[in-house]
Amino acid sequence: MATTAEGRTPVHLWIVGGLATLWNGYGCYGYLMARMRNTDFLANAMPEVDPNAYLAWIEAFPIWAQIGWGMGVWLGLLGSVLLLAKSRWAIWSFALSLVGAILSLGYQIAMAPALAGAEGPKHQIIPLVIILIAAGLLYYAWRQRERGVLR
Repeated sequence: MATTAEGRTPVHLWIVGGLATLWNGYGCYGYLMARMRNTDFLANAMPEVDPNAYLAWIEAFPIWAQIGWGMGVWLGLLGSVLLLAKSRWAIWSFALSLVGAILSLGYQIAMAPALAGAEGPKHQIIPLVIILIAAGLLYYAWRQRERGVLR
């Protein structure tokens, strides 16, 4: 595997960047489907939950949690693209994406009323996993900047 000392981009950057783009792209798609009130998508995403109840639950979020959701997904996607472009700005984008994820998912974890049908451990763990992935992408970008890969 090539190192930055040789002036080549490490292969793992393309792998992480590509997977991050797919991951965050799906987050953006889910965000758009919820904002467009696509009940078919929501019914497939969470079949155990009534899609109309799910939409009402989302719409009841406070504005700061809704803004956080948008920040989380869109800045995560931007950070992924910037990572592939080897831009140091990926760090800032991932940092703001993490803040957005903490605002939105933190609200869901700690303050949101329970959503009927989404009480199981799967629904409690997934928000934490999303936050951990956002933090991991920020850490990865920061380490790549420290190694001279991002400019």
